[in-house]
Amino acid sequence: MSPNGSDLPRCQKGAGGTPTSRRPMRRKLPQVLTAGLVLATATGCTYKDFPRLGMPTPVTEEAPRILSLWQGSWAAAIATGVLVWGLILWSVFFHRRSRTKVEVPPQTRYNMPIEALYTVTPLIIVSVLFYFTARDESKLLELSPKPTHTINVVGYQWSWGFNYVENVPGVTGDAKKDKNLAAIPDKFIKDFPENAGGVYDFGIPGTRNPQNGNPGPTLWLPKGEKVRFVLTSRDVIHSFWVVPFLMKQDVIPGHTNSFEVTPTQEGTFMGKCAELCGVDHSRMLLNVKVVSPERYQQHLKELAEKGQTGYIPSGIEQTDPARNAETNKL
Repeated sequence: MSPNGSDLPRCQKGAGGTPTSRRPMRRKLPQVLTAGLVLATATGCTYKDFPRLGMPTPVTEEAPRILSLWQGSWAAAIATGVLVWGLILWSVFFHRRSRTKVEVPPQTRYNMPIEALYTVTPLIIVSVLFYFTARDESKLLELSPKPTHTINVVGYQWSWGFNYVENVPGVTGDAKKDKNLAAIPDKFIKDFPENAGGVYDFGIPGTRNPQNGNPGPTLWLPKGEKVRFVLTSRDVIHSFWVVPFLMKQDVIPGHTNSFEVTPTQEGTFMGKCAELCGVDHSRMLLNVKVVSPERYQQHLKELAEKGQTGYIPSGIEQTDPARNAETNKL
């Protein structure tokens, strides 16, 4: 550096040799902030939707736990963002170069307390998020000893099939010995009702709900009663996602997943495959119709009257060691 500071950067000059002003940029700042505020608030959501932070209204007893985890993650992210943005803005405004003082400010390096802080703090944040995620995941995947209803959801290219493992009046059979359900591990079969002949329904990409015309087959569920979904695939990996359940789970060939829900609201809700599974993946949709327990039982009788008794093939045939390789944790 020269003694007289002749090699220090000079302010830029405009036409006529006058220094350029930073005021135009400062004048634009309110406009930019206003535009950002409009973009953040001019959405289709109402004030009632805001606390859910983009999530749909939960319609099962289990979904609020997922919503709470989502809200907690957002709260942690916002708190972290405010801290980081605050430190950045504080540095920008309070440590900017003065127009009168051009000396280089003191340089800080190898500050062990600061380095330890920005190393330990992210570890604490991740550990807390991991704890709550693992806690809620364990609770959501917990299976009851004897579910009220069991439905085998079968994914295939490119639609869905539903095996209602139920004791339907006038339908004979035994789900525990049915060859079409042989791909399901014994730890799930043992919880099937005794002598459950069952009924089924299935769809193709062109199937539509007869009530509202929405694409996809319709899965019926009883309100206020626990339902266990046993998920199997005939071909590739799919993902069973009913949007207002706030939960989805993979449907994997050769591996059976399961979870339980208790619907709390009647209505028809949209579902879809959330795993890219082939050329018609976008058409792999379904409807979930939640009705009263009495109407649910009536629907099962209607399926029986149509001749849709028994079960459709649940998945890829497996050898017994592979089918029961996973530890029974029930």
